[in-house]
Amino acid sequence: MLFEGIDKGEDETVMKHQKANKPLDEREKLRKFRELDDAFAQALKMLDDPAKSQDIPTGPPVRSIAMLEQEEQEAQAQRDQERFKERLDALIKESGFSSKALAAIVNALTTHGVWQADELPSPQ
Repeated sequence: MLFEGIDKGEDETVMKHQKANKPLDEREKLRKFRELDDAFAQALKMLDDPAKSQDIPTGPPVRSIAMLEQEEQEAQAQRDQERFKERLDALIKESGFSSKALAAIVNALTTHGVWQADELPSPQ
């Protein structure tokens, strides 16, 4: 059998060590019920009173998926700009060009169509 190794004495000791959850007494249950009932009644009154509709707490505004995607695109564009600026600063330090000389190079590259003015150049 499955329980051959366990004798009756061991079963009783195991059961003694398990504590049963103490049920709430009836007064405590009634008190909690009254609190819930009062809170529910108060909420219903607030919903029925149009003057107090502004007092009802609401959650954060719901944003659409399109709005979230637009925010993500804007954040990505910001990160791309920051990366480009970091690369540009590193290039300026490494090359030793002045700001004017670098502006002339960028102007020449955009004028001749090597770089598009509204696009970030790809690293090579």
